[in-house]
Amino acid sequence: MLRLLIALFAAHGLLAAPRQAAAQDGGYPVQTTARTQFVFLNGEVVRREGNQTTALAQNVKLRNGTKINYKNGIVEMPADKVNPQGKKLTLRENDYVRADGGVVFATPASAAAARGAAVPAPGAKYEPYVQRGPGYGAPAEQVPLLTKKIELLTQKIDLLSQGRPDMPDTRAIDEQLARLDAQLTAPK
Repeated sequence: MLRLLIALFAAHGLLAAPRQAAAQDGGYPVQTTARTQFVFLNGEVVRREGNQTTALAQNVKLRNGTKINYKNGIVEMPADKVNPQGKKLTLRENDYVRADGGVVFATPASAAAARGAAVPAPGAKYEPYVQRGPGYGAPAEQVPLLTKKIELLTQKIDLLSQGRPDMPDTRAIDEQLARLDAQLTAPK
């Protein structure tokens, strides 16, 4: 009986070990919607979906690789061409991280702190500042590129579904797709 209890306890410890390692490695991947926000409120990060907030019990990792520490609001952006080491910033009250990894700052002071700039005078006018990770361009710039990508993928599907006994050569289309992908993911 004692051996059984020890075995169960050891098995539980082994099952819990990967979870602890994932938390130290930057958090757990989370499912998000376009409305998901991770907001720094009252000294910690909470998840907000529309008007409903939920407390977090662990660090999270977004699809684009952005990591959010729920206890202290430190956000780690993934590495890109502009920031090969990635970028770290600390959220302040009411700042939030969107599901796409963009950080929205609630005040001019928190935006200035994230940029490493001087804090503006109280009452100063400012432009909203959003910190984005790699590959975020203006939608107006990306729509034509995405439209072209759809056209190329349609051409490739048409070529591959002709029912030919030999495999058609799609290298030219693949090269165009690779160039488009590079444009879509290039830092802006």
